[in-house]
Amino acid sequence: MVQLNYNHEQLLTPYGKNIDPNNLLSDYPRPQLKRNSYLNLNGYWFYDITQGERPSTFNKTILVPFSPETYLSTVNKILMPSETLFYYREVFLPKDFKKDSLIIHFGAIDQTSEIYINDEYVYKHIGGYTPFSIDITKYISGNSFTILIKVTDLTDTSYHLVGKQRIKRGGIFYTPQSGIWQTVWLESVPKDYIKSLKMKTDINGYIDFFVDKTGSLDIDVKVYFNSMLVGNIITKNDNFTLNLSLVNLWSPENPNLYDIEISYGDDSITSYIGLRKVERKMLNDKMLFFLNNEPYFVNGLLDQAYYPDGLLTPPSYEIIRDDIIKMKSLGFNMLRMHIKISPYKFYEYCDKIGMLVFQDMINSNATNIKLHHGLNLIGIHLNDRNHRLFGRKNEIGRRLYEKDLKVMIDYLYNVTSLITWVPFNEGWGQFDSIRITELLKNLDDTRLIDHASGWADQKVGDYCSRHIYFKKINFSKKDSKKRILALTEFGGYSYPIENHRFNPNKIFGYKIFNTKDELQKAYKNLLINEVKPQIKKGLSVLIYTQVTDVEDEVNGLLTYDRKLLKMDEDFLTSINQELQTEFNTYLAKKWDYSLFLLSIKYFVVSYIASSILSSLKPGYLEINFEYDNI
Repeated sequence: MVQLNYNHEQLLTPYGKNIDPNNLLSDYPRPQLKRNSYLNLNGYWFYDITQGERPSTFNKTILVPFSPETYLSTVNKILMPSETLFYYREVFLPKDFKKDSLIIHFGAIDQTSEIYINDEYVYKHIGGYTPFSIDITKYISGNSFTILIKVTDLTDTSYHLVGKQRIKRGGIFYTPQSGIWQTVWLESVPKDYIKSLKMKTDINGYIDFFVDKTGSLDIDVKVYFNSMLVGNIITKNDNFTLNLSLVNLWSPENPNLYDIEISYGDDSITSYIGLRKVERKMLNDKMLFFLNNEPYFVNGLLDQAYYPDGLLTPPSYEIIRDDIIKMKSLGFNMLRMHIKISPYKFYEYCDKIGMLVFQDMINSNATNIKLHHGLNLIGIHLNDRNHRLFGRKNEIGRRLYEKDLKVMIDYLYNVTSLITWVPFNEGWGQFDSIRITELLKNLDDTRLIDHASGWADQKVGDYCSRHIYFKKINFSKKDSKKRILALTEFGGYSYPIENHRFNPNKIFGYKIFNTKDELQKAYKNLLINEVKPQIKKGLSVLIYTQVTDVEDEVNGLLTYDRKLLKMDEDFLTSINQELQTEFNTYLAKKWDYSLFLLSIKYFVVSYIASSILSSLKPGYLEINFEYDNI
């Protein structure tokens, strides 16, 4: 157990200063399958850290769902790979809460956890980023019970998915985390109930429903738009289609959503969904990103969603909402959720506010980074079927990756704003990406795939995806012939501001500036003189690094504590508008050129036809029409 010595208190977010331990992250955590049975178990739990043995008594407290490495947990210590973290809590159910079945939900526990109810072993879960649920009905006889959770976390010393956590943090890698870091909650359901709901939409107004339920009762589905009923079906089927009477498509500019009410015997849930379509499509010899059958310029930011007081865990849901609103107000329309599966509230806000999402999968320990980066700079991409070169020799690790990939896709399938899956980033733990891309397509044909973001391109997927930090941004026109031209990471310009830094002794950035004026001058030069000219070559996706500072990294638009925006709002908005205008102008010019070609073709065809007709004898093509009297 290692004590952390950073001055976290200096960097408390405004949200972290005002948390209420008795009302912590209390919004319903599953908004697209919501029922009125809900008991939030966030708050103070007992805990202890041992060498593996279960404590005989518990007398230390931790604030759940903050991991022990965070300031807000009140523990502020790193769990080492040789140690075991225990949680303990007694739960008292409210009167009339318990129905036929009691289900406990864990948003995420890092990394391997064993669950005990009333001292009985119930379940073991492996994976630090995916949610899981357990029916604990048979272990409970009254209105109270105990929960014991045993956690081990090997962090970056094994083949498990670890993301950016490192025991020896620094630079682009961050403080490790362990244990509970997302909401724990209970619900009670009747004997016949809806276990899961999957929805697939069509921009012509169709919704395909896939319902996993117990029993065989009638299911009654009502769909509303702005409180007006636009669709209703009653059926016993698990899978069915509903045709809506009113079609309003979803986009960042118009985030239209349909409210859904579903009744199934004594079970009732609410949900929502949006209608949208994403695809790659050729337009005048360039492969572009299309949204709802129209070419669309995706102007995004890398979002790592870290917080100085909670690390992976937000101190409140409001901080998630405010980050999204702020970035949208600056003219950005997409966030790339980078190597993290966020609390579902992030995706709900993106749906409702109108913000596109690229979703990364979590990586295993990144190996041979310098090798892959160096080869990438000179345009060499190794074959990722060579597992040794990518640190993926362990078969169990590869299987666990695929298991959690499927869980993530199923978990986030209904998110309207999510438009692209990113299974691998910069070759970190990458393997068999051609096969993984096919797997993703089979699991979800409604979204695009950036199969190997930045490096180790295997020439598949929907994007020609590049990360460019250390050389001039310059694409070849041929790069956009088959896949969407995408600058999926760039910039990362750093501006450290005193009293708003996580680590006062060290900073990390690709280019470091000392004043706002210097930063703005360099940023404008990068975006206008390097990025903007690439738009006419077909660039339709760009992702600047990044939304906020993260630990040593001071290259965010916002400081880590979210208190300061490093560049002027009007300045950033004007640059984003100039990029959008350039894209619109490019489309207009290409359209004018297409009309010109069409008019030439029409003139040639007309001239030939006229010449042929003029050479024919009079009356050769005379046709007589006869009409019946009516």
